[in-house]
Amino acid sequence: MTNQERYPELRAALRDLFKRFPDEYFRKIDDARAYPEACVDALTRAGWLAVMIPQEYGGAGLGLAEASVVMEEVNRCGGNAGACHGQMYNMGTLLRHGSDEQKRRYLPKIASGDLRLQSMGVTEPTTGTDTTKIKTTAVKQGDRYVVNGQKVWISRIQHSDLMILLARTTPLKDVKRKSEGMSIFIVDLHQAIGQGMTVKPIRNMVNHETNELFFDNLEIPAENLIGEEGKGFKYILDGLNAERTLIAAECIGDARWFVERSARYARERRVFDRPIGQNQGVQFPLAEAHIETEAADLMRWRACELFDAHQQCGAEANMAKYLAAKASWEAANTAIQTHGGFGFACEYDIERKFRETRLYQVAPISTNLILSYVAEHVLGLPRSF
Repeated sequence: MTNQERYPELRAALRDLFKRFPDEYFRKIDDARAYPEACVDALTRAGWLAVMIPQEYGGAGLGLAEASVVMEEVNRCGGNAGACHGQMYNMGTLLRHGSDEQKRRYLPKIASGDLRLQSMGVTEPTTGTDTTKIKTTAVKQGDRYVVNGQKVWISRIQHSDLMILLARTTPLKDVKRKSEGMSIFIVDLHQAIGQGMTVKPIRNMVNHETNELFFDNLEIPAENLIGEEGKGFKYILDGLNAERTLIAAECIGDARWFVERSARYARERRVFDRPIGQNQGVQFPLAEAHIETEAADLMRWRACELFDAHQQCGAEANMAKYLAAKASWEAANTAIQTHGGFGFACEYDIERKFRETRLYQVAPISTNLILSYVAEHVLGLPRSF
Protein backbone atom coordinates (compact mmCIF):
# COMPACT_ATOMS: atom_id res chain seq x y z
CA MET A 1 0.00 0.00 0.00
CA THR A 2 1.39 3.41 -0.94
CA ASN A 3 1.07 6.37 1.39
CA GLN A 4 -1.57 7.96 -0.82
CA GLU A 5 -3.79 4.87 -0.63
CA ARG A 6 -4.24 4.94 3.15
CA TYR A 7 -7.84 5.62 4.20
CA PRO A 8 -9.29 5.59 0.65
CA GLU A 9 -12.93 5.85 1.76
CA LEU A 10 -12.15 8.83 3.97
CA ARG A 11 -10.35 10.57 1.11
CA ALA A 12 -13.14 9.83 -1.37
CA ALA A 13 -15.77 11.33 0.93
CA LEU A 14 -13.74 14.49 1.46
CA ARG A 15 -13.07 14.92 -2.25
CA ASP A 16 -16.75 14.53 -2.92
CA LEU A 17 -17.49 17.34 -0.44
CA PHE A 18 -14.90 19.58 -2.09
CA LYS A 19 -16.64 19.31 -5.44
CA ARG A 20 -18.86 22.02 -3.98
CA PHE A 21 -15.80 24.25 -3.46
CA PRO A 22 -13.81 24.47 -6.70
CA ASP A 23 -10.76 26.62 -7.36
CA GLU A 24 -12.95 29.61 -8.16
CA TYR A 25 -14.39 29.57 -4.64
CA PHE A 26 -11.00 29.75 -2.92
CA ARG A 27 -9.74 32.27 -5.47
CA LYS A 28 -12.60 34.64 -4.64
CA ILE A 29 -12.11 34.14 -0.91
CA ASP A 30 -8.42 34.98 -1.25
CA ASP A 31 -9.10 38.00 -3.45
CA ALA A 32 -11.57 39.38 -0.91
CA ARG A 33 -9.33 38.45 2.02
CA ALA A 34 -12.38 36.73 3.44
CA TYR A 35 -12.95 33.64 5.57
CA PRO A 36 -14.15 30.44 3.83
CA GLU A 37 -17.21 30.25 6.05
CA ALA A 38 -19.27 28.00 3.76
CA CYS A 39 -16.45 25.48 3.38
CA VAL A 40 -15.60 25.34 7.08
CA ASP A 41 -19.29 25.04 7.93
CA ALA A 42 -19.66 22.14 5.48
CA LEU A 43 -16.67 20.38 7.03
CA THR A 44 -18.09 20.97 10.51
CA ARG A 45 -21.64 19.81 9.73
CA ALA A 46 -20.29 16.68 8.05
CA GLY A 47 -18.36 15.88 11.23
CA TRP A 48 -14.88 16.16 9.75
CA LEU A 49 -13.61 18.61 12.38
CA ALA A 50 -14.84 16.35 15.18
CA VAL A 51 -13.12 13.14 14.13
CA MET A 52 -10.98 13.08 17.30
CA ILE A 53 -13.85 13.72 19.71
CA PRO A 54 -15.03 10.49 21.41
CA GLN A 55 -18.32 9.04 20.23
CA GLU A 56 -19.88 9.55 23.66
CA TYR A 57 -19.59 13.30 23.04
CA GLY A 58 -20.87 13.21 19.47
CA GLY A 59 -17.62 12.80 17.59
CA ALA A 60 -16.20 9.98 15.48
CA GLY A 61 -13.78 8.73 18.12
CA LEU A 62 -10.91 8.43 15.65
CA GLY A 63 -7.23 9.29 16.02
CA LEU A 64 -4.66 11.77 14.85
CA ALA A 65 -3.99 9.63 11.78
CA GLU A 66 -7.53 10.12 10.48
CA ALA A 67 -7.51 13.78 11.47
CA SER A 68 -4.32 14.25 9.50
CA VAL A 69 -5.97 12.82 6.40
CA VAL A 70 -8.75 15.39 6.73
CA MET A 71 -6.23 18.24 6.88
CA GLU A 72 -4.19 16.80 4.02
CA GLU A 73 -7.22 16.50 1.75
CA VAL A 74 -8.39 20.05 2.49
CA ASN A 75 -5.12 21.35 1.05
CA ARG A 76 -4.85 18.75 -1.67
CA CYS A 77 -8.31 19.76 -2.90
CA GLY A 78 -7.14 23.36 -3.26
CA GLY A 79 -8.26 24.78 0.07
CA ASN A 80 -6.33 26.13 3.03
CA ALA A 81 -6.67 24.12 6.22
CA GLY A 82 -5.29 27.10 8.14
CA ALA A 83 -8.88 28.33 8.27
CA CYS A 84 -9.97 25.43 10.47
CA HIS A 85 -7.06 23.28 11.64
CA GLY A 86 -6.97 24.91 15.09
CA GLN A 87 -10.00 22.98 16.26
CA MET A 88 -8.26 19.68 15.53
CA TYR A 89 -5.30 20.24 17.84
CA ASN A 90 -6.81 22.75 20.28
CA MET A 91 -9.39 20.25 21.42
CA GLY A 92 -6.59 17.82 22.28
CA THR A 93 -5.82 19.83 25.41
CA LEU A 94 -9.43 19.54 26.48
CA LEU A 95 -9.66 15.88 25.51
CA ARG A 96 -6.56 14.78 27.38
CA HIS A 97 -6.52 17.11 30.36
CA GLY A 98 -10.01 18.57 30.83
CA SER A 99 -12.31 17.47 33.63
CA ASP A 100 -15.31 15.26 32.98
CA GLU A 101 -17.56 18.26 33.57
CA GLN A 102 -15.63 20.39 31.07
CA LYS A 103 -15.81 17.64 28.47
CA ARG A 104 -19.56 17.23 28.95
CA ARG A 105 -20.03 20.99 28.78
CA TYR A 106 -18.02 21.72 25.65
CA LEU A 107 -17.30 18.66 23.51
CA PRO A 108 -20.86 17.82 22.34
CA LYS A 109 -21.38 21.40 21.17
CA ILE A 110 -17.97 21.47 19.48
CA ALA A 111 -18.81 18.20 17.72
CA SER A 112 -22.17 19.53 16.50
CA GLY A 113 -20.71 22.84 15.37
CA ASP A 114 -22.65 24.91 17.90
CA LEU A 115 -19.33 25.93 19.45
CA ARG A 116 -16.02 26.50 17.67
CA LEU A 117 -12.66 26.06 19.37
CA GLN A 118 -10.39 27.48 16.69
CA SER A 119 -8.03 29.65 18.76
CA MET A 120 -5.09 29.07 21.08
CA GLY A 121 -3.39 31.96 22.88
CA VAL A 122 0.25 31.08 23.53
CA THR A 123 2.68 33.23 21.51
CA GLU A 124 3.67 36.67 22.79
CA PRO A 125 5.44 39.54 21.00
CA THR A 126 8.50 39.60 23.28
CA THR A 127 8.98 35.84 23.69
CA GLY A 128 8.06 34.19 20.38
CA THR A 129 8.72 30.47 20.67
CA ASP A 130 10.47 30.88 24.04
CA THR A 131 7.19 29.91 25.68
CA THR A 132 8.54 29.56 29.21
CA LYS A 133 9.26 33.31 29.28
CA ILE A 134 5.66 34.39 28.66
CA LYS A 135 4.61 37.49 30.58
CA THR A 136 0.81 37.18 30.48
CA THR A 137 -0.30 36.51 34.03
CA ALA A 138 -3.40 34.99 35.61
CA VAL A 139 -3.80 35.82 39.30
CA LYS A 140 -6.43 33.97 41.31
CA GLN A 141 -8.83 36.21 43.19
CA GLY A 142 -11.60 34.28 44.90
CA ASP A 143 -13.48 32.20 42.37
CA ARG A 144 -11.88 33.93 39.38
CA TYR A 145 -8.54 34.44 37.67
CA VAL A 146 -7.62 37.95 36.53
CA VAL A 147 -5.56 38.00 33.34
CA ASN A 148 -3.22 40.76 32.17
CA GLY A 149 -0.79 40.71 29.26
CA GLN A 150 -0.56 40.41 25.52
CA LYS A 151 -0.57 37.72 22.82
CA VAL A 152 0.28 37.87 19.13
CA TRP A 153 -0.39 35.75 16.02
CA ILE A 154 -3.54 34.33 17.57
CA SER A 155 -5.64 32.99 14.72
CA ARG A 156 -9.35 32.74 13.94
CA ILE A 157 -10.60 34.75 16.92
CA GLN A 158 -13.32 36.20 14.66
CA HIS A 159 -14.57 32.70 13.84
CA SER A 160 -14.22 31.02 17.20
CA ASP A 161 -16.37 30.87 20.31
CA LEU A 162 -13.69 29.51 22.62
CA MET A 163 -9.94 29.93 23.06
CA ILE A 164 -7.31 27.91 24.89
CA LEU A 165 -5.13 30.39 26.83
CA LEU A 166 -1.71 29.85 28.41
CA ALA A 167 -0.82 32.25 31.22
CA ARG A 168 1.67 32.32 34.06
CA THR A 169 0.02 31.69 37.44
CA THR A 170 3.26 31.54 39.45
CA PRO A 171 5.99 34.13 38.85
CA LEU A 172 9.05 32.81 37.04
CA LYS A 173 11.28 33.74 40.00
CA ASP A 174 9.23 31.50 42.29
CA VAL A 175 9.50 28.22 40.34
CA LYS A 176 12.31 25.66 40.34
CA ARG A 177 12.02 25.00 36.60
CA LYS A 178 11.04 27.66 34.10
CA SER A 179 8.52 25.26 32.51
CA GLU A 180 6.55 25.24 35.76
CA GLY A 181 4.01 27.78 36.99
CA MET A 182 1.99 28.17 33.77
CA SER A 183 -1.66 27.20 33.50
CA ILE A 184 -4.20 26.54 30.78
CA PHE A 185 -7.66 28.09 30.65
CA ILE A 186 -10.62 27.85 28.32
CA VAL A 187 -11.91 31.31 27.49
CA ASP A 188 -15.42 32.18 26.33
CA LEU A 189 -14.59 34.77 23.68
CA HIS A 190 -18.08 36.26 23.64
CA GLN A 191 -17.73 37.11 27.32
CA ALA A 192 -14.08 38.18 27.05
CA ILE A 193 -14.02 40.54 24.05
CA GLY A 194 -14.79 44.04 25.21
CA GLN A 195 -14.76 42.90 28.85
CA GLY A 196 -11.01 42.97 29.43
CA MET A 197 -9.83 41.55 26.12
CA THR A 198 -9.14 43.63 23.00
CA VAL A 199 -8.53 42.19 19.52
CA LYS A 200 -6.37 43.88 16.87
CA PRO A 201 -6.29 42.08 13.46
CA ILE A 202 -2.90 41.68 11.74
CA ARG A 203 -2.94 42.05 7.97
CA ASN A 204 -0.46 39.67 6.36
CA MET A 205 0.76 38.31 3.03
CA VAL A 206 -1.41 35.21 3.33
CA ASN A 207 -5.19 35.40 3.67
CA HIS A 208 -4.86 34.06 7.21
CA GLU A 209 -7.06 35.45 9.96
CA THR A 210 -4.70 36.28 12.81
CA ASN A 211 -4.59 38.86 15.59
CA GLU A 212 -2.87 40.59 18.45
CA LEU A 213 -4.66 40.32 21.80
CA PHE A 214 -4.50 42.63 24.81
CA PHE A 215 -5.67 41.60 28.29
CA ASP A 216 -6.55 44.24 30.85
CA ASN A 217 -7.97 42.66 34.01
CA LEU A 218 -9.88 39.99 32.07
CA GLU A 219 -11.78 37.81 34.53
CA ILE A 220 -12.01 34.07 33.88
CA PRO A 221 -14.04 31.75 36.15
CA ALA A 222 -11.79 29.44 38.16
CA GLU A 223 -13.80 26.48 36.82
CA ASN A 224 -12.31 27.24 33.38
CA LEU A 225 -8.86 26.12 34.53
CA ILE A 226 -7.93 22.97 32.61
CA GLY A 227 -6.14 20.35 34.68
CA GLU A 228 -3.89 21.38 37.56
CA GLU A 229 -2.64 24.88 38.11
CA GLY A 230 1.01 25.21 37.11
CA LYS A 231 1.02 22.22 34.74
CA GLY A 232 -0.05 24.13 31.63
CA PHE A 233 3.23 23.93 29.73
CA LYS A 234 3.20 20.14 29.97
CA TYR A 235 -0.40 20.07 28.72
CA ILE A 236 0.43 22.38 25.81
CA LEU A 237 3.20 20.06 24.60
CA ASP A 238 0.62 17.35 23.80
CA GLY A 239 -1.25 19.82 21.65
CA LEU A 240 1.92 21.05 19.95
CA ASN A 241 2.88 17.52 18.87
CA ALA A 242 -0.57 17.10 17.34
CA GLU A 243 -0.32 20.55 15.75
CA ARG A 244 3.02 19.82 14.11
CA THR A 245 1.86 16.48 12.81
CA LEU A 246 -1.33 17.96 11.36
CA ILE A 247 0.65 20.81 9.78
CA ALA A 248 2.92 18.18 8.23
CA ALA A 249 -0.15 16.56 6.70
CA GLU A 250 -1.31 19.92 5.33
CA CYS A 251 2.11 20.46 3.76
CA ILE A 252 1.91 17.02 2.18
CA GLY A 253 -1.49 17.95 0.79
CA ASP A 254 -0.01 21.14 -0.65
CA ALA A 255 2.98 19.33 -2.10
CA ARG A 256 0.78 16.78 -3.84
CA TRP A 257 -1.44 19.56 -5.18
CA PHE A 258 1.61 21.33 -6.65
CA VAL A 259 3.07 18.16 -8.15
CA GLU A 260 -0.22 16.98 -9.63
CA ARG A 261 -1.04 20.39 -11.13
CA SER A 262 2.46 20.77 -12.52
CA ALA A 263 2.64 17.28 -14.00
CA ARG A 264 -0.69 17.84 -15.73
CA TYR A 265 0.43 21.19 -17.09
CA ALA A 266 3.76 19.69 -18.25
CA ARG A 267 1.91 16.99 -20.19
CA GLU A 268 -0.38 19.51 -21.89
CA ARG A 269 1.86 22.53 -22.48
CA ARG A 270 3.66 22.29 -25.83
CA VAL A 271 6.70 24.36 -26.75
CA PHE A 272 8.98 23.69 -29.74
CA ASP A 273 6.49 21.07 -30.97
CA ARG A 274 6.76 18.85 -27.88
CA PRO A 275 5.24 18.77 -24.38
CA ILE A 276 7.52 20.50 -21.89
CA GLY A 277 7.18 17.44 -19.67
CA GLN A 278 9.34 15.55 -22.15
CA ASN A 279 12.31 17.66 -21.09
CA GLN A 280 14.39 16.33 -18.23
CA GLY A 281 14.82 19.89 -16.97
CA VAL A 282 11.10 19.82 -16.20
CA GLN A 283 10.81 16.13 -15.32
CA PHE A 284 13.57 15.89 -12.75
CA PRO A 285 12.44 18.68 -10.34
CA LEU A 286 8.91 17.24 -10.39
CA ALA A 287 10.17 13.73 -9.74
CA GLU A 288 12.33 15.03 -6.91
CA ALA A 289 9.38 16.91 -5.37
CA HIS A 290 7.28 13.74 -5.49
CA ILE A 291 10.03 11.63 -3.89
CA GLU A 292 10.58 14.09 -1.06
CA THR A 293 6.84 14.34 -0.41
CA GLU A 294 6.48 10.58 -0.12
CA ALA A 295 9.47 10.37 2.22
CA ALA A 296 8.06 13.14 4.44
CA ASP A 297 4.73 11.32 4.52
CA LEU A 298 6.35 8.27 6.10
CA MET A 299 7.45 10.38 9.06
CA ARG A 300 3.93 11.84 9.29
CA TRP A 301 2.49 8.34 9.71
CA ARG A 302 5.13 7.46 12.29
CA ALA A 303 4.27 10.54 14.36
CA CYS A 304 0.55 9.71 14.14
CA GLU A 305 1.16 6.14 15.20
CA LEU A 306 3.08 7.19 18.32
CA PHE A 307 0.67 9.98 19.25
CA ASP A 308 -2.38 7.74 18.96
CA ALA A 309 -0.61 5.13 21.12
CA HIS A 310 0.01 7.86 23.77
CA GLN A 311 3.76 7.44 23.38
CA GLN A 312 6.46 10.09 23.22
CA CYS A 313 6.49 11.59 19.72
CA GLY A 314 8.16 14.99 20.04
CA ALA A 315 11.06 14.11 17.74
CA GLU A 316 8.86 12.44 15.16
CA ALA A 317 6.29 15.26 15.13
CA ASN A 318 9.01 17.86 14.69
CA MET A 319 10.80 15.91 11.98
CA ALA A 320 7.55 15.28 10.12
CA LYS A 321 6.79 18.99 10.13
CA TYR A 322 10.31 19.87 8.98
CA LEU A 323 10.39 17.36 6.13
CA ALA A 324 6.86 18.08 4.93
CA ALA A 325 7.28 21.87 5.03
CA LYS A 326 10.51 21.52 3.07
CA ALA A 327 8.84 19.23 0.52
CA SER A 328 5.86 21.53 0.04
CA TRP A 329 8.01 24.64 -0.37
CA GLU A 330 10.25 22.95 -2.93
CA ALA A 331 7.20 21.62 -4.76
CA ALA A 332 5.78 25.15 -4.79
CA ASN A 333 8.95 26.55 -6.34
CA THR A 334 8.95 23.76 -8.90
CA ALA A 335 5.32 24.54 -9.76
CA ILE A 336 6.14 28.20 -10.38
CA GLN A 337 9.08 27.22 -12.58
CA THR A 338 7.06 24.63 -14.50
CA HIS A 339 4.24 27.06 -15.23
CA GLY A 340 6.59 29.92 -16.08
CA GLY A 341 4.73 33.21 -16.41
CA PHE A 342 1.38 31.51 -15.89
CA GLY A 343 2.54 30.52 -12.41
CA PHE A 344 2.15 34.16 -11.42
CA ALA A 345 -1.37 34.45 -12.85
CA CYS A 346 -4.09 34.29 -10.21
CA GLU A 347 -6.35 32.19 -12.42
CA TYR A 348 -3.94 29.24 -12.15
CA ASP A 349 -4.01 29.33 -8.32
CA ILE A 350 -0.30 28.51 -8.11
CA GLU A 351 0.64 31.91 -6.67
CA ARG A 352 -2.06 31.64 -4.00
CA LYS A 353 -0.97 28.23 -2.83
CA PHE A 354 2.66 29.34 -3.15
CA ARG A 355 2.02 32.09 -0.57
CA GLU A 356 0.06 29.78 1.69
CA THR A 357 2.65 27.03 1.90
CA ARG A 358 5.54 29.48 2.45
CA LEU A 359 4.12 30.14 5.91
CA TYR A 360 5.11 26.68 7.11
CA GLN A 361 8.83 27.45 6.98
CA VAL A 362 8.13 29.91 9.82
CA ALA A 363 5.01 28.74 11.64
CA PRO A 364 3.77 27.18 13.77
CA ILE A 365 7.45 26.55 14.57
CA SER A 366 10.37 27.63 12.44
CA THR A 367 12.65 25.13 10.75
CA ASN A 368 15.59 26.45 12.80
CA LEU A 369 13.85 25.64 16.09
CA ILE A 370 13.18 22.12 14.86
CA LEU A 371 16.85 21.67 14.00
CA SER A 372 17.77 22.91 17.47
CA TYR A 373 15.30 20.47 19.04
CA VAL A 374 16.70 17.50 17.15
CA ALA A 375 20.30 18.53 17.86
CA GLU A 376 19.64 18.74 21.59
CA HIS A 377 17.02 16.08 22.28
CA VAL A 378 17.95 13.45 19.70
CA LEU A 379 21.68 13.93 19.14
CA GLY A 380 22.53 14.95 22.71
CA LEU A 381 24.31 18.15 21.72
CA PRO A 382 24.53 21.12 24.13
CA ARG A 383 21.53 23.46 24.18
CA SER A 384 22.21 26.31 21.76
CA PHE A 385 19.97 28.94 23.35
